[in-house]
Amino acid sequence: QVQLVESGGGLVQAGGSLRLSCAASGRTFSSYAMGWFRQAPGKEREFVAAISRTGVYTYYADSVKGRFTISTDNAKNTVYLQMNSLKPEDTAVYYCARSTAMATTDRFYDYWGQGTQVTVSS
Repeated sequence: QVQLVESGGGLVQAGGSLRLSCAASGRTFSSYAMGWFRQAPGKEREFVAAISRTGVYTYYADSVKGRFTISTDNAKNTVYLQMNSLKPEDTAVYYCARSTAMATTDRFYDYWGQGTQVTVSS
């Protein structure tokens, strides 16, 4: 059974930064692509960023491009989301997820974390 555990969320002022972490159990972490999604109150879950299993390729939603950076540390079975220049509209619960290939659609992801709250005040 794969478990994904997010951490690093919190309250930050607009313009600030946060780094989210997602620790994965299991020995096959490097065999999978990883992604971050978010869901704001009253809205559907949306794609944020994805990284290939090798860590070479990344892809971002237009709304976060240039501000967020996804990365992995395979030795620690952890994927990160560095979030800079945060805006109030970034407020959401952020989820990490595992996929067999990079994808922007959540139906391609098979395991999900429990989520971590990010709140950006204006």
